[in-house]
Amino acid sequence: MVLDPTKHADWEIAEEAESRMKTVYELGEQLGLEKEELLPHGHYVAKLDYRKILTRLADKPQGKYIDVTAITPTPLGEGKSTCAMGLVQGLGKRQKSVIGAIRQPSGGPTMNIKGSAAGGGLAQCIPLTPFSLGLTGDINAIVNAHNLAMVALTSRMQHECNYTDEILAKRGLKRLDIHPKKVEMNWVMDFCAQSLRHITIGLGGKMDGMTMQSSFAIAVSSEIMAILSVARDLKDMRERMGKIVVGYTRQDKPVTTEDLDVAGAMTAWMVEALNPNLLQTLEGQPVLVHAGPFANIAIGQSSVLADRIGLKLADYNVTESGFGADIGFEKFWNLKCRFSGLKPNCAVVVATIRALKCHGGAPIPVPGKPMPTEYASENVGWVEEGCANLVHHIETVKKAGINPVVCINAFYTDTDAEIKVVRRLAEAAGARVALSRHWEHGGDGALEFADAVVDACEEPNDFKFLYELDTPLGERIELIAKEVYGADGVSYSPEARTKLDRMEKDPDLKEMGTCMVKSHLSLTHDPVRKGVPTGWTLPIRDILTYKGAGFVVPVAGAISLMPGTASDPAYRRIDVDVETGKVKGVF
Repeated sequence: MVLDPTKHADWEIAEEAESRMKTVYELGEQLGLEKEELLPHGHYVAKLDYRKILTRLADKPQGKYIDVTAITPTPLGEGKSTCAMGLVQGLGKRQKSVIGAIRQPSGGPTMNIKGSAAGGGLAQCIPLTPFSLGLTGDINAIVNAHNLAMVALTSRMQHECNYTDEILAKRGLKRLDIHPKKVEMNWVMDFCAQSLRHITIGLGGKMDGMTMQSSFAIAVSSEIMAILSVARDLKDMRERMGKIVVGYTRQDKPVTTEDLDVAGAMTAWMVEALNPNLLQTLEGQPVLVHAGPFANIAIGQSSVLADRIGLKLADYNVTESGFGADIGFEKFWNLKCRFSGLKPNCAVVVATIRALKCHGGAPIPVPGKPMPTEYASENVGWVEEGCANLVHHIETVKKAGINPVVCINAFYTDTDAEIKVVRRLAEAAGARVALSRHWEHGGDGALEFADAVVDACEEPNDFKFLYELDTPLGERIELIAKEVYGADGVSYSPEARTKLDRMEKDPDLKEMGTCMVKSHLSLTHDPVRKGVPTGWTLPIRDILTYKGAGFVVPVAGAISLMPGTASDPAYRRIDVDVETGKVKGVF
């Protein structure tokens, strides 16, 4: 029995489908895995030994590589994960060998407003509860590895404050002389906790640590999460882990985790996390779930390892980039593909009539509140006006030399006239267009979508980066701002300008990628500006250095690395059936 998504919640649909899931052994056989390559975590979740798989399949040709991105979303999201799962299911219905590669959800959104990232309706990744609540412990490993660095940092500062150089030397330590106001790292946890954005630590006596200002960020913003996303193997991860800059000395010299003798122990927490997780769609196609950084405050991509495995195990690998093409796709294009050496065959731009109306003048939806009534009736004018945002993102994909496919992620409330105008304008912009009803009908509703993607993958493309690594940092930031966001230019705070000048003289930073931090709700830094704003300047207020991940991170606007929990969060509706132990209410 397949439940009707118009009458049942996502968790109810997932729970019913889980009664007929394939075991991980069946999925392993489907993928042609050897016994020792499959590392079961129960009957329906497993890790994959990436080293054994990639070594065995080193000479096998790669499959087609597809990225799923979107237009600028509303605060409710526009269904990229749902479309990714729908596309995998649609390709499966067409008897294609296909695998999905998506990010692991953070506990912050899962327990807040946005919910899990499993998809929705009849296009989901299951089993839902393990997927949404910790999975195999990768994020917990990141939290422990990250906070261990902070333990090493703060204890070292305390000991240097309390002991002479002679005593430190007897303990095998050399004074690092870290400036308490130049600590770059913070603490992390995997919830949205606005009350921890600004804290004071070290209160008490001299044995309680050095008193100083500190903060918490959400776990998925950790540089270690970014390292998990881009690392090619354990050796690469270990090298990157030692390059993490935790702060600066009083002489302005960087202090790394290697300087603190903690990088090896941090990596020890991450050994098992480096193996991607194997789950499945509602219709039994395999899905790799690995890494989970947000795209507005981090790289926003599932792991390079998951994609490398997927491209060897299947003829089509469907991966997903966070938020809109200005955020997630830009980082997929200029960061992930640069690190991995992989070249995509096609990029999907997801659009909804709801989001197009929002960009065309409809009231902005507010998470946790009823959808404005204006969205319940046809308004072709709003949709047509909002298509400017869609066309902007199509042009961004085309600048990368990749074939764009627009997926109209259909809601059952959309009208034929509204859909028709999207088709006309997207095709005029040079994209293939497919209407997909995977949310309502699963893989059967995604056949047009799957066919358009297969067609696009057969067409040659001319993939190219927006910038080369020898391009000065200031020029890169301006290129992204102008070519991807549509800004007139860039401005810098005094602090950001000082950092930019210093970084452009640092030879170590010249070979690093540029990972922008910006609002995902607008092409600009201002989340309330919809459509395709003109006549604006991107303000850079800070520039962070993630030497381990290999990024320089310009921060635009007032975005925070620690989101807040809303007044009506999802955790209020999540509970457990005490008779069966099943979790209900996750969405």
